[in-house]
Amino acid sequence: MNEQKSRRRLRSQAWFGGQDKDAFIHRSWMKNNGLPDDAFDGRPVIGICNTFSELTPCNAHLRELAAKVKAGVLEAGGLPLEFPAFSCGESNLRPTAMLFRNLASIDVEETIRANPIDGVVLLAGCDKTTPALVMGAASCDLPAIVVSGGPMLNGRYQGRAIGSGTDVWKFSEDVRGGKMSMQDFMNAESGMSRSAGHCMTMGTASTMACVAEALGLTLPGNAAYPAVDARRARLAQLSGRRIVGMVEEDLRPSKVLTRQAFENAIRVVGAIGGSTNAVVHLLAIAGRIGVPLSLADWDRLGRDVPTLVDLMPAGRFLMEEFCYAGGLPALMTRIADLLQLDALTVSGLALGQAIAGAEVLDAEVIRERDKPLTPQGGIAVLRGNLAPNGAVLKPSAATPELLTHTGRAVVFADIDDFKRRVDDPALDIDEHCIMVLQNCGPRGYPGMAEVGNMALPRKLLEKGVRDMVRISDARMSGTAFGTVVLHVAPEAAAGGPLALVRDGDLITLDVPARRLHLEVDEAELERRRADWMPPRRKLRGGYETLYVERVEQADRGADLDFLVGCRGHEVPRESH
Repeated sequence: MNEQKSRRRLRSQAWFGGQDKDAFIHRSWMKNNGLPDDAFDGRPVIGICNTFSELTPCNAHLRELAAKVKAGVLEAGGLPLEFPAFSCGESNLRPTAMLFRNLASIDVEETIRANPIDGVVLLAGCDKTTPALVMGAASCDLPAIVVSGGPMLNGRYQGRAIGSGTDVWKFSEDVRGGKMSMQDFMNAESGMSRSAGHCMTMGTASTMACVAEALGLTLPGNAAYPAVDARRARLAQLSGRRIVGMVEEDLRPSKVLTRQAFENAIRVVGAIGGSTNAVVHLLAIAGRIGVPLSLADWDRLGRDVPTLVDLMPAGRFLMEEFCYAGGLPALMTRIADLLQLDALTVSGLALGQAIAGAEVLDAEVIRERDKPLTPQGGIAVLRGNLAPNGAVLKPSAATPELLTHTGRAVVFADIDDFKRRVDDPALDIDEHCIMVLQNCGPRGYPGMAEVGNMALPRKLLEKGVRDMVRISDARMSGTAFGTVVLHVAPEAAAGGPLALVRDGDLITLDVPARRLHLEVDEAELERRRADWMPPRRKLRGGYETLYVERVEQADRGADLDFLVGCRGHEVPRESH
C-alpha cells in the first residue's frame, strides 16, 4: 500500500488529505460509522454503486453481492463505500422502466462526480440498470467495473424447463386461444421464478450482461453465472480486488470503451441472439463516451454473424445451460475471427488473452459455426419511406416465411386503442394483415414501452395463428419473439411517417433487402401530413415532461440530448 500511495495522488485526497478545516469536516463525519484514522491515509476510495431494491426483484439479492465486493476491495487495500442508485425494475415500474433509464444514469453520474470516489463497482442486473450505470459512469470517466447480479435458475413446470418472459407470452396466448386452462396458467406462475436473479432467458438483462462482458467492462465469465452460484460471489470479490488495481493503473472507461469494443459487442449480440433493446442501449453508451456509432454499424457488423447460442426466446435452452456450456468466453472463441481481440478489458488483458483457454463444453447449447441456430443472427436494420431513420427486427426470433411479406395494415392509434379493439370479433383482420401500433415511442408512450410484440387477436389465436408481422415505434421485451418491427424512427408522436398509416394501406416488409415500405404515393402522404396533429399529451409535469421535451429518437439511443457526451469528474469548488 505504501508503494501504491507514493505513485499517484488520488482524487479522494482532495476531500480527505491535509489538515485544514475542510479535510477535518470530511474525515470527521465519515468517522461516525467507526472508520479508523488510517482509512484516509491515501488508500483508494471505491464506490459500490448498488441498484438493490426490493421493488426490483431481479436486484433484490445485491446486498449480499455488495458484501463480497467490499471484501475484495479491503483485501486489495482500498476503502469500499456503498451508495444506492435509482433501481429501474422492469417488472413493476410504470409506465415503463425505459422512461427512467436516463434518470438513473443522471443519479449515477452526479453521485460519482460529487463524492470522494477514485473508482466504482457497478452492481447491476435488471434490464435498464446495466446501461444506466454504464452510461452514468462513462460520463464521469473514472475507473469502473461492472458486476452483474446473474440470472435466475431455470424455471420448472410440469417436468420441463420454462423461461421467464418467453413462456409467459406463450402461456398467455395459449389461454386466450383456448389451448391452456386458467388454472394451469396460475399454477405455472410460482414455478417460473425459483431463485434470486434476473431473467434466465436471453432477454435484455442477460443480453446486457453479455454486452458488458463483450465491451470489456467485466471480468471473464460475468454474464452467465447464475445469481445463486458460488462463482458469482467469487467473481464479485475478485472484481472488488481488481478495481483497486484499476485505480492505480488509471484504467478508465474511455480506455476500454473504444470503437473496437463496440464492434465486438454488436457481433456478440448477433451470436447470442440478443435482445433488440441492446441497440438503443449501446447507442446511448457510445454517445456518452464519444464513440461514433449508428444503426448502419449494427447492420453492417452484425448481418453475417450466425446465432450460435441456442437459448430462449430464439432457441431451446436457458442461461443455466449457457453457463455450464462455457458461458460468454466460450462463445467468443467460436467467433474469434470476427472479434477485435486486441481490445483492452478491465482485467488489464486484451480480449484475446482474457478468453484464452475457454472451451465449449456443450455443442448443443453453443453450436458449431456450421450448425447455427440462424445463419444471419444480427439485428436487421430496415429503412424505407415508413422508417426513414431506421427500424429494427430480430431475425432469430421471427418466422422465416414472414421476413418477406406484403399485407394490409390494421392500425391502432395507441396502446389503449389496441387493448380496446384487439379482441373485438368485428375487427377486420386476418393472418395476412400487418398490425401497426402508433404513438408508443420515446415521446409517445412516453418512454418507449415494451408493447411492440402486440398480442394477436383472439379470433386468430383460436384458428391456430401464432405469428403475424407487427410494426411499431415501441420496443419489445428481449424475452419475446415473433416477426416484430420495432423502434421505427422518427416515431409517430414526432410526426414520423408511421403516424400517416391508415387502415387498408399496403405495407411491404423485405428483411433480406432491409426494406420497410408503405405502398402509398407521396402526394397522398403529403395530404395526410398536412392534416396530422400531434397527439395530446397527458403529462404530469416533473421528470416526465423533461423527458418528453428532451429525449432523442430511438436511432440515437433515446438518451436525453443534454446528457450526451463525457463531462469528466472534475469538481473545482469545495462545499464549505
